[in-house]
Amino acid sequence: MKTTPVIDTQQNHVTIRSFTEKKIAPEMLSAILDGGRRSPTSSNMQAYSIIVVKDPDVKQKLAGLAGNQKHVETCPVFLAFCADLHRLEQVCELHDKEMVHNLETFLISTIDASLVGMSVQTGAESFGLGAVMIGAIRNSPEEVADLLELPPHVYVVYGMCLGWPEPEGIPPQKLRLPGMLVVHDEKYNAINPQGEIRKYDHELAGHYTTKTANRHPAAWSGVIAENLSKPRRKNLKSTLEKLGFDLS
Repeated sequence: MKTTPVIDTQQNHVTIRSFTEKKIAPEMLSAILDGGRRSPTSSNMQAYSIIVVKDPDVKQKLAGLAGNQKHVETCPVFLAFCADLHRLEQVCELHDKEMVHNLETFLISTIDASLVGMSVQTGAESFGLGAVMIGAIRNSPEEVADLLELPPHVYVVYGMCLGWPEPEGIPPQKLRLPGMLVVHDEKYNAINPQGEIRKYDHELAGHYTTKTANRHPAAWSGVIAENLSKPRRKNLKSTLEKLGFDLS
């Protein structure tokens, strides 16, 4: 079967955390962001905003808030993808309407931000740039909101480091779960997946180098089970509500 440049870009994806000092040309970054803004959006609401951060001091502070991830500080460009209901509030005010906030509007804005970010990353990689998404930016959502001067009803869903990959820092590509576990024909196949998961654990274990020798012997499922058996970001709900989001 013939492939396409887009499919090739997707199939060649790896996470990049080491970047050269080479800057991203402004016109290239604009093209990437403009392409990303063509992403699908619920009812054309466009309930997201993207904050482009290049200031070294701000990146350093964001790195600290994201668990001291050095690549947040060293990447040429950090993008903060925000769920943004503030602008839609202003739209309602324009027509003397009061916006109703609920779980659905929260999901709309969060999904919109997620879709545009994925498109931005694919576009960036098509130019040869590397990227890594930073979910840990949600460790301190209120502090991040203060640092980026976000108005009420806006929060950073995740961040993204962008830059030119350091050749020695390009990792080998990880295996993904077998397609039979994630792609279902016509209806959900609820067959017990544990046998295939064990095979995947074994295959993925071969990916990791001696640097990760202390990793859980069940290379995927063991790590996931450990992570999901502990509470994560326990204050996230209350903080998002404090930032103006209604999760009821």
